[in-house]
Amino acid sequence: MADTYEVLRDLHNDLKHKYKQHGPALTSFWRSFDSRQRARCIKAGAVEGGVLKHRNDTALGNVCKFMPEWNLRDLTESNSDSLLDILKHRATHTLGEQYAQGVDGGLGDYALIDAMMRMRNLRHVDPYTNEMTLFFDDDKYGICYKGLVKDAFAGLEPAMRAGLLLPRSTGELILIRQTYLMQVLNIVIEDILDEGSKTRDRKNRPKKDDATTLTTAVSTLAIKPAKASLPDILATTKDQASALEQYLGLLSSEPVVLVHDVNTWFFSQPGMVPDEKGRTLPSHTDRFISAAVFDAVHNAVRSAAFWNYIVRLLDILDTTTDKAYRALLLQELANITDLEYKRAQSILKHYIQAGTGIKCFRRVSNVHDKAGNPRVILKKHPEELTRADPQLHYILRLCQPETTPSSASDWIKKLAELHDSHPAEREKLAEKEADALSDLAVIIAFAHELSPILAMPPFSRKKGQLFVSRAQDMEAELRPVKDALDLRDFAVPIDNLLEPGMAGGAMAALDKFVADRTGTTLGFMYQDLIEESLSDLQRQHQAIQDSLSLTKPNIPTSIPPPPEPPTREQQLEHRRQKQKTRPPHSSIFNISPRQEGPTAAASEKPQILQVSAPTGAVFSTLFDRSEARGSVSWTSFVAAMTELGFSVVPRYGSVYTFFAPEGMAVRRPLTVHRPHGAGFGGYSALVLARRLERVYGWGRGGFCVG
Repeated sequence: MADTYEVLRDLHNDLKHKYKQHGPALTSFWRSFDSRQRARCIKAGAVEGGVLKHRNDTALGNVCKFMPEWNLRDLTESNSDSLLDILKHRATHTLGEQYAQGVDGGLGDYALIDAMMRMRNLRHVDPYTNEMTLFFDDDKYGICYKGLVKDAFAGLEPAMRAGLLLPRSTGELILIRQTYLMQVLNIVIEDILDEGSKTRDRKNRPKKDDATTLTTAVSTLAIKPAKASLPDILATTKDQASALEQYLGLLSSEPVVLVHDVNTWFFSQPGMVPDEKGRTLPSHTDRFISAAVFDAVHNAVRSAAFWNYIVRLLDILDTTTDKAYRALLLQELANITDLEYKRAQSILKHYIQAGTGIKCFRRVSNVHDKAGNPRVILKKHPEELTRADPQLHYILRLCQPETTPSSASDWIKKLAELHDSHPAEREKLAEKEADALSDLAVIIAFAHELSPILAMPPFSRKKGQLFVSRAQDMEAELRPVKDALDLRDFAVPIDNLLEPGMAGGAMAALDKFVADRTGTTLGFMYQDLIEESLSDLQRQHQAIQDSLSLTKPNIPTSIPPPPEPPTREQQLEHRRQKQKTRPPHSSIFNISPRQEGPTAAASEKPQILQVSAPTGAVFSTLFDRSEARGSVSWTSFVAAMTELGFSVVPRYGSVYTFFAPEGMAVRRPLTVHRPHGAGFGGYSALVLARRLERVYGWGRGGFCVG
């Protein structure tokens, strides 16, 4: 756990960076605000809006003793620059200078805390016997020295007389004051920018519009009772891969989608899980934002690539009858299925351990997992929750590493039955948890439906590792890239990504940084991973054919080992040379903003669909491009699709597949995750609308009410 002075330094660095980047805008916005706008900014970042009304307000306990200047009366007067003065002082002076002197020569932090101790009986709860805190204005600022013996104090007299070495019981109070002020200033900057900006993309997620909610129940849906075949599974798998590629496109082109995902990752860091002593890591400072951007983008690229590879393998299996080749393909498919299952499982655990299930996990201090993240383990046996909280019991089972895809299928079914009988249970989950659960359900359903059709071998650590081993090596290669990435000019605060050019700039900077470190962009790393793995599969197949050929008696009877892997320098040079010959945006996993071309469905003459007024309202809302777009409930969307003749197959959990009727111009299936809470709105409506457009060529003008 970081000490107070380490957290303070991080917060001070964050403040300096924000002020340097946004100082003029902050000044302009603040001076343009009236008292009500100023108060709204000050209250926005406080717990339940709790802020001192005046300097001597005791309603918040000791807060008035630590930072009396942070009060509504002094800060929100229309003609007052008090906040700007505090902000400038704290952002442009060192911690040592702030310790010694306040705004405009006023009391420094030491003098103020000393006065509060003498006049208002401020005390620290711990005596800290024989411990001192150093306040030299260098890298030792705030460091505590423990276990000092009597003789040691004599040598420290000069520093003590100068006020640079204080009893820790006093020093901690000073550090707390400085930390509190740094926290509120960092937060208020974000709120001022949000209040004042007229250029941010504000496609926020609106509340549910009850007027669009239809009474059609899901129980009236036309269920398609058909046993899945390989072409059926291939079609739904292609839809899943396409959906993930489209989501990646939205992530790179729609700032509101990127901001949503970055916030989700930032506020679920493993360091927020308490360790065995109840301590958490300071994970809310700005230096963790760049890593959250990387995680959001990398996870989107990785999941899209995994499903693309699954589709490519199924495509070959659907067209070849060669037994030897099929054996190679099936083992490779079994292993990539296991890899995607573990990816989805790790994402679910990532969100549950910092959210709904936080009391069931603990972080192991000073220990990290293979991905370089703080290691988090279960501290409660799931079966202990069987009666008290069955939903959490089932979810914890799904988070356990020993839960295989086949056993996970049973837990998903139990969870679905619970949600059917107690729908309110699902709403207890946070949206990110429900989405992660749906993603896990998709790969579990895929494995479950595929097993009776193909004789799938079990996962193997020795065979069929062409893709998996490369993917794991790539993870290790990207780990230090993530740690060194700095996107603060674009993504601090996170909502700054909503400003024009910031999201695109962040994605371009991320891509360039990855290319500088690895020789190619993130998208091409994964595209090459797929192509190289498929090429090696073909090579292995050819080697088997050659070994069985009677016309080539000297051919060895075993598969030759793959060539020696290139050195790190050779790999980087090969990537750089290959990157030079590639057209811009030619990777399907490209993360830089790009103009998408017309889809196959959209290139054909659009089909005009006759619909009822309620159904027309559903699609009008979904395809509305304005920031004031409403929301569409799940039952409304299902009823609209059913009216168009679609049949619906519930799969696992909250995952449903819509099958187009025979008269539809495009008959591809569409797999949709039932939205959490109010329905499709904001970024989730964008995602659904883009998918409907890409799959069926639908748009705002494609529906005629009559």
